[in-house]
Amino acid sequence: MKCTGKKKGKISLLISIFCLFMFFAASCGKEEETAPKPQLEIEPIEPQEVEEPEPEEEEEPEEEPDSLVIEERVEKDGKIQSYLTGQWTKVEQAKRRPIAVMIPNNAPALPQYGLSRAAIIYEAPVEGRITRLMGVFEDFDDLDRIGPVRSSRDYYVYQAMGYEAIYCNWGLAVPYVEELINRPNYYNVSQAVEGIHNPASEAFDRVKRPGKATEFTGYLMIDGLFKAVERLGYDWNYDDAYVPPFLFAADNVRAEYAENEEASYIYPGGKTGQNAGGYGAYHPYFEYHEDDQLYYRYQDGQKQIDELTGGQLTVSNVVFQYCHGEVRDAHDYLAFEVHGEGDAIVFTNGKVIKGTWKRYDGDFTPAKFYDESGEEIVFNQGSTWICNIWDKEEYRGCVEYGQE
Repeated sequence: MKCTGKKKGKISLLISIFCLFMFFAASCGKEEETAPKPQLEIEPIEPQEVEEPEPEEEEEPEEEPDSLVIEERVEKDGKIQSYLTGQWTKVEQAKRRPIAVMIPNNAPALPQYGLSRAAIIYEAPVEGRITRLMGVFEDFDDLDRIGPVRSSRDYYVYQAMGYEAIYCNWGLAVPYVEELINRPNYYNVSQAVEGIHNPASEAFDRVKRPGKATEFTGYLMIDGLFKAVERLGYDWNYDDAYVPPFLFAADNVRAEYAENEEASYIYPGGKTGQNAGGYGAYHPYFEYHEDDQLYYRYQDGQKQIDELTGGQLTVSNVVFQYCHGEVRDAHDYLAFEVHGEGDAIVFTNGKVIKGTWKRYDGDFTPAKFYDESGEEIVFNQGSTWICNIWDKEEYRGCVEYGQE
């Protein structure tokens, strides 16, 4: 059969289309065959430092003390246990005699300066049925002064002797004191007034106190004290036969007296306002704080403050030392027996320990305190406030203490 021109043209067109199709098919197939496979790109990850928890340090158990009380003093790192507080104290302070400073305690004298540094505060009635204080200090080198300072009474002198203290006072040494205070074996640093045979005026000066009477402006100046002691030739060292006044609990030991009666409030003259044996005039009392195990001192309804620190006076122990007393003369001068023995109550750790005090070994030994079974009472480390309680029935009955 012959193809016509039209037929030939159609056939040629179909052949061209077919060829083009095959060409594109081949090209696509070739691309699929030669196209590289996609690669997964992986970036290296820097290893992160993982903080491993520090192993918990096991608390080392506190070393068991060899003894429950301080027996022999031991020097360590330039310190040694104080005879007066049981606490670690600079060797040069704890090995020398303390000073005993007479300090007035009536309202016009307040606030006192430096009293918070006292290791022992002794409080006793004087004429007029008010109390006077005697601070016993071993830590005073960096102070400029202590005071104000007032005159002596012989029962304070005898108490100071028991600590082998250098006795500091400003005022008349008469009556009843002149012979005692001027004995050659007794050290005193006293302002030059009647009855003082070896005055030490360089140790005292007056300080301006606006609104205060002159009698409350005299102070012991510490620089002058050292000069006076040197000039008078006094020996700062304790005597070899020195007897410590207290038995203290050892470090990391608490004298708890867990079975004893509790007392958070202590009133040496009662809390009802009566002037019991000299303690009622300004209504002093102590409040025990369990959080820091200290007794806080109040007087005349207010905190008793140390002008040096601006803080309230606190102590670790309070003592009621009952002493026989009597009125000596028409001027109401008093006498108290601070030798021999008598009843005592020690307050420590918020507890009440009833017992006795004894002092039979002479002027230069202190009173020691014993419980009702005759064992020496263990004091907790720190300062101590001793209240001389007039051992008279009407005054004994006014003493109060307990919980509120």
